[in-house]
Amino acid sequence: MTDADRLAQKRYYLIVGVNLLATAGAVLGLLVAGRSNSWAGSVLGGAILLSALYVMAVVPRSLARRWRTPEQP
Repeated sequence: MTDADRLAQKRYYLIVGVNLLATAGAVLGLLVAGRSNSWAGSVLGGAILLSALYVMAVVPRSLARRWRTPEQP
């Protein structure tokens, strides 16, 4: 395995790890919102959920775009 292959593998695992952490954050937000007795707890859970969904949608795509191989002429 070459150095380029190892680097690509590490980057792939980083993108997958970000997705897993964001999914865990979304589940945490659902748990906080669902178990809350006050509206403030529900709002906090909803905010955690929305931020986790944003991370799932934006961060892996931006990392992949940053690490894209430049086009050869």
